[in-house]
Amino acid sequence: MVHVYNCHPFSSQQIVQVEQEPGLVCCGGGALFVVATGGCKVEAYDVEQESCPLICRFATMDAVRSIQHSKMGDYLVTIEEKNGATHLRAYTNWRHQAEEKARVGVRLLGHLLRGASMRGGAQMEIIEIPLSERPVAVACCSITGDLLVGCDDTLVLFTLRRQNQQSLQILQGSWPNTHQNPAPGPGPGPVQTSTSNQNLSILDFERSVILHLSDVKPKQVALCDGFVAVETELEVLVLKLEASSEPEVQEESSDTNQDDQTDFLLLQRHQELFGDRAKDCPIRVSIEKTGLEDRGQYSVSYVLFRSFTPDFVQGCVAEEIHLHSLQLYPLFTRTRSASPEDPPCVFCFFSLPSCGYLYSLKGGVELLSVYQYPERVLGAALSDQLLHVITRSALQCYTVRCAALAARIDDPYIDTTVKACPPCSMEVCALRMQLFIGLRSVCVHGRRVILLSTADAETPPETERTPQRRSLELREHTVLTGIFQAVGIEPSTTPALGSLLSRPLLSRKWTISSPRESSTAGHGWNLYVIDTVPPLTLYRELVEYSQRYAETSPQAQSLRHLLSEAHLLLRAALLQASPRQQNPEGDPAATQQMNGDGSEEELEGALRENCAQLGDSFSRANQTDCHLALPYYRMSGLSVKEVISRNRPLPRMPHSYGPGFLFYLKHHLLEEAEPSLSQETADDIIDIFSQSEPSQLVSVCVSPVMVNVSPARTLQVLRRAEAAAGVSVTRTITMATMMLLLGDLPQFTQLLERHTEMLLVYGFIEESRLLLHGGRGGDGGSRHTHVRPTTLTRQMTKSHPGLLVAALVALHGNNNVQLQQADHVFQELGCERCLQVDFWEAILMASSQDAVVQELLFRVASVYIDRLTDANPEPEPPHAEHGALKSADDLMNSCSHYGALYPWLNVLNPAGTSNAQHQEALHKLQSLLCGPSLSVGAVSPLLDGLSEETPWGFGLHLLCATRRGQYADCIEKLLDRCPQAIIAYANHQLQDAHTVLWWQKLLPELCDRTRVAADNGILLAALKETVVVVAMETSPAEFLELIPDDGTASYFLPHLLACCQRHLLT
Repeated sequence: MVHVYNCHPFSSQQIVQVEQEPGLVCCGGGALFVVATGGCKVEAYDVEQESCPLICRFATMDAVRSIQHSKMGDYLVTIEEKNGATHLRAYTNWRHQAEEKARVGVRLLGHLLRGASMRGGAQMEIIEIPLSERPVAVACCSITGDLLVGCDDTLVLFTLRRQNQQSLQILQGSWPNTHQNPAPGPGPGPVQTSTSNQNLSILDFERSVILHLSDVKPKQVALCDGFVAVETELEVLVLKLEASSEPEVQEESSDTNQDDQTDFLLLQRHQELFGDRAKDCPIRVSIEKTGLEDRGQYSVSYVLFRSFTPDFVQGCVAEEIHLHSLQLYPLFTRTRSASPEDPPCVFCFFSLPSCGYLYSLKGGVELLSVYQYPERVLGAALSDQLLHVITRSALQCYTVRCAALAARIDDPYIDTTVKACPPCSMEVCALRMQLFIGLRSVCVHGRRVILLSTADAETPPETERTPQRRSLELREHTVLTGIFQAVGIEPSTTPALGSLLSRPLLSRKWTISSPRESSTAGHGWNLYVIDTVPPLTLYRELVEYSQRYAETSPQAQSLRHLLSEAHLLLRAALLQASPRQQNPEGDPAATQQMNGDGSEEELEGALRENCAQLGDSFSRANQTDCHLALPYYRMSGLSVKEVISRNRPLPRMPHSYGPGFLFYLKHHLLEEAEPSLSQETADDIIDIFSQSEPSQLVSVCVSPVMVNVSPARTLQVLRRAEAAAGVSVTRTITMATMMLLLGDLPQFTQLLERHTEMLLVYGFIEESRLLLHGGRGGDGGSRHTHVRPTTLTRQMTKSHPGLLVAALVALHGNNNVQLQQADHVFQELGCERCLQVDFWEAILMASSQDAVVQELLFRVASVYIDRLTDANPEPEPPHAEHGALKSADDLMNSCSHYGALYPWLNVLNPAGTSNAQHQEALHKLQSLLCGPSLSVGAVSPLLDGLSEETPWGFGLHLLCATRRGQYADCIEKLLDRCPQAIIAYANHQLQDAHTVLWWQKLLPELCDRTRVAADNGILLAALKETVVVVAMETSPAEFLELIPDDGTASYFLPHLLACCQRHLLT
């Protein structure tokens, strides 16, 4: 469906003063080219100037049947006919014909002249392009300047080449010195060469590829960025040409049944095929080698095929049904146009008499818009912002969706909660239908529309009222102008007076800037140049138009549609602000036009205003579209207070807020990086949710931006919600927080004691922002950002440390807080020496992630070692008077990473030998080393700095050596430092495979030491225990061999007897 509005996209018109009736018209490069009917002369007018002055005129070699201008290279290409023969010619350096009697050079394709061509383009050149078939259509690529020629059944692509002046002289240095007579004129002679022309280039073409088409006769062709479009009477085919290093392998089509089909009548059918499916179309394409394969091969791929049937077009006679206005249109963006030769968007437009189609080709083919015309259309011209179509009697203006697609390519954040843009599939609208007489053709240059009209003898005369009205308007304009001139005021020098005179006083119609009665009365044709209004002006008119719906029906679809059209209009204007899009070749006239459209700051300001209006529209939309209020309000730059003021409830519904507005508030409250709201705004938000969604009050209260909310007022609202909905854990904790902010600690404690610790932990899991702020964004941002403790968290470090640690452990287990974030919280709380270690120990008890466990084992081991080595420990903070939450015994009983202490450690370090904190740290570290998880190698660098002079230091080193399996060294060290612990050590460590160390290491060591110190009772007792164990573990023969031969055999005889008796029993 096409929406119809009555806007005014046209600002003024002027009539180009041409001497003969125009037959063909085209524009480009700031110029309007007019070919007289049946003539051989081209006139170029400056379409950028107000009066369209003549630039130059030059004669063509034959009668022109088709003419096109190339922006790249600034050349003209024509199809000319003489005596039934058709020729293809290119006209370069045509601007030099502004001089009288300027030279003209004629040459063949690929043959460069020596005279004026050697002077860097000081003359116009006509390049004859030979073809083996008759050309029927031509097209120029606006990006590369390449030339595409459509013949009866082939397409020929010519690549634009530029020959540098110096390289050209080198190439022609060996040419014969043939004399050429220079044409008369003021130009320099053939020998003189200006230094400024040394770097100029000479244009030429090179045939690069030939495409053969089966069973199709092109009517129009188009070329852009490697895309090739062919239009026949009722078919459109779009191909993609790409350079490749490997030769193209052509698929052979099967024609086995061709002869059998000659007896049947084949009817054309309506088809629309995209991508690879387009290969199934009836048109077969093959590539002919050009003999330049050493420069690369070309591959062709199908992009789009669209065919129509006569019965598909309604309201037209079958003979009048044919396609026209084929265009390939590139569009550049500001950030994604890395190369001026690689546009991110390429659009294809073509039209039937009753319907137009706009496709996007890059990144997948997509049908963007379908234009339903109210009457038969003769031609159409596409631009960035608008589509202009002509009928026999009217110029119609439609909106386009090019900017919607380009914006999504330019900004990946569109269609998220950050940014939005109207969809590409949004219905188009007709902005204006302006009446004319006998329109024949239309073309567009920038913001100017060029129309050619020819009066038809069969056209019925206008009514009497219309000419009277026009005559009256012209008379009014003439009289007012004369009055101002009589008093010495020139209206053309005063913008305000010019604007006044440009408006008809009888009706609001577009202006006639140059009322020349002779131009309309002297002949039956006119060439109009119509100016469109700047985007900001049309934007303001659309906004003004939309206010009619806003006052009567704020939720009308037309209101939102008008605001969306205005949004896309501004986006297209911002895209035109890019130098690549508006002025790719540095054209000063184009730059002047761009500046006339409004500065980029003005456009962006208008875009923010439009986003605010769209946000207002979507804030009260239905559930399907209400989420769009969030990105539009964000793009508007409005503060929360301003958004609230724009969404006050209606008088007839004082407690009703739009779902989009509530959606915006919810997401804004989730943002961590937003500044804090004032108390007035925060209290307003509490009132809004208490009336609309009381169940969301807890989430609102715990938002970081709500820290300035009034606690007393919020407490009253929460109590009313509790009375209505019942008690909930999160609401109770929120009420306790408000009591804390009011300074009522007894009530704070009483509220927390309503629920058990486990339920409170579940409440913190449900709403983690009760404890922590930060660490997440409203759009799923990085979760490794810093977090901040809340006021409740700071109080719980003093009054409920165990609950705080349990809650943080639960949040870590649910991935609501990372280990690094928790560390940052404890650092801000100033309890990294106490509660942080308790948190690590609790994580070790609860976590099953091996990486986290290993990291925390190293951390707690480092803390225990620091506590042992700290001779002057810092005083604990006041909130750490509770001491450690878990003792060493608790950890050994509840955590598998803490092992039971080896018995011999108690002998080495008996209880009571140091203070309680030192003893607790030692037992925890020893328990870790006795456990199965801590790697000794990981903590060895930390333990190497410990001295073995102290009993606990010696015990730790001995424990590490035992973990490494160095039992022999440990036995020697124990016998040297603490022999009373040797039996306990041997009983625990010398088991299984290490039992042989009893008689291989321990027994010989004790025998040697007791021989030296016979009165040492500790050694003697250890020797006796050792001999008993050896006698139990060895055979009599083995025991006999172990008895020393130093005369002490009598000491071992009772044990030998016991060994023999045991052996006999077994």
